[in-house]
Amino acid sequence: MTEFPAARRPGPLGPRAARALAAELARHGGPKTGLVVAPGTGRAPDAVLAAAIDALLPDDRLTVVAEDPALRGVLSAQGGWVASRVRTVESLGQADPADVVILAEPLTGTAEETRARLDDLGKLTNPGGVVAVAVVPGLAATRRRGGAVEEADRQSALYGVGSDLVVRNVPPVRVHRLRYTPADHAVAERLAPAYRPSSVPLAGRFHIDSNGVAAAGIALGLAAVLKATRPKSRLWLVPALAAGPVAAFFRDPQRDVPDDPAAIVAASDGRVLAVERLRDDRFGDGEYLRIAVFLSVLDVHVNRSPVAGRVVDHFAEDGGYAAAMKPQAEHNVAAYTVLETSHGPVVVAQRTGLIARRIVQRAPVGSLLARGERFGLIRFGSRTDVYLPADDVTPAVAPGDRVVGGVTVIARWRG
Repeated sequence: MTEFPAARRPGPLGPRAARALAAELARHGGPKTGLVVAPGTGRAPDAVLAAAIDALLPDDRLTVVAEDPALRGVLSAQGGWVASRVRTVESLGQADPADVVILAEPLTGTAEETRARLDDLGKLTNPGGVVAVAVVPGLAATRRRGGAVEEADRQSALYGVGSDLVVRNVPPVRVHRLRYTPADHAVAERLAPAYRPSSVPLAGRFHIDSNGVAAAGIALGLAAVLKATRPKSRLWLVPALAAGPVAAFFRDPQRDVPDDPAAIVAASDGRVLAVERLRDDRFGDGEYLRIAVFLSVLDVHVNRSPVAGRVVDHFAEDGGYAAAMKPQAEHNVAAYTVLETSHGPVVVAQRTGLIARRIVQRAPVGSLLARGERFGLIRFGSRTDVYLPADDVTPAVAPGDRVVGGVTVIARWRG
C-alpha cells in the first residue's frame, strides 16, 4: 500500500472509505485514466490518493488536482513509477477528462453548492465514466434539509450505479458512485468484481455480509436487555446463542472466479432443481435456458452475477411464499435483474421461499457487473433462476448437481 507522510490536518476518510471511493478505479483492468481532486491547502496527501495510486496498472494514468504545493512535492518524491503515471495540476480547468473521477474529501455545503460541484466533476468524465464522492450522514452541516447529504442522495437516485455505507470509518461515511452518461456493456468484461464494504472481513478469507453484523448485533443487544431486566432468568441465553448461527447464515466467503470468457457461473450456492428451455414474454422473444438453484438455510445466500454485463432493468413481482424447492415457488415473490451482455439479455431471478421474506438487490440500473460479482442476497431459504439465451449456450450442470456461487460453471457461451 502506498504511504504518505501523516496529515497535518487529518481528514475524515480513512483506509476503508478510501478503498470504497477508489473501487471503480481498482476494478478496471485498463488501460484507464483517473482523476483525484485532492483535499485543499493545509492537508497532506491522504488515504484516498494512496488508494488511487495503488489501483494503477502499467498502462494507466492518474491526474491529481492539488492546490497545495507541498502535496505536489510529496508526489514527485514517490519515485519513477509514480512520477511516470501521475501528474499534478492546480485546478480542475487544467485537468483532462477521465474514466473515474474521485473527490478525496466529503461533500459539504448547500444543495446548490453540492449540485454545482457534482456538475463540474461530471463534465470531467469520459463517456460512461464514474464520479465517486462521499458524504457524512451524521454531520449536522450536511444533514440539514437541502444540504449535501440530501442532494447526493437525490443524484444517486437519478444517476447512481452503487452506494455503500462505510460503517468502519470514523465518522461513518456513505460513498456514492454516479454515472451521468451510459456505459458500454462490453466494458464489464474488463472489470474485476468490485470491492464491497458490505462484505465484512472477520478472519482471512472468511467474510460476513453487513446484514449479518446487524442481525447478530440485534440478537446480542436483546440478550443484554433480558439479562439486565430479568437477572434471575436464563432467557437471555436464547438470543445470545442465536447470534452466532444468525451471523453464520450471512457468511460471504471470498471466491476465485474462473478466468474463462466463455464461462457462465452459478448465481448462488445450492442444488440444481431444473435445467429447462422455455419462453418468457417479459424478457423478449426467443427461448431461454433456465437454470434454477435451490438454497437451503445452510447455503451461502449472497448472490453473484453469472456473467459480465450492464444492468438495464430491475423489477419485482408479488406472489406467494411456497417452499422454494416446490413447483409452486414459480409464483413466489421475486426480484428480476436484467443484464445486457455481448451475447444478448441474461436475467437473474431472486425468489423468496417458505422462510425467506427479504430480497436485497444492490445493483442499480446502469451499473456494470463483472462475472462473479456480488449484487445482493436473499434472507434464509430461497431460490435463484438464471435465464440465458437458449441457442447461444451449452448447459454444464444437471438437476441434482451442487453448485458454488461465482465458482461453478453452469453453462458456456457457444463459439
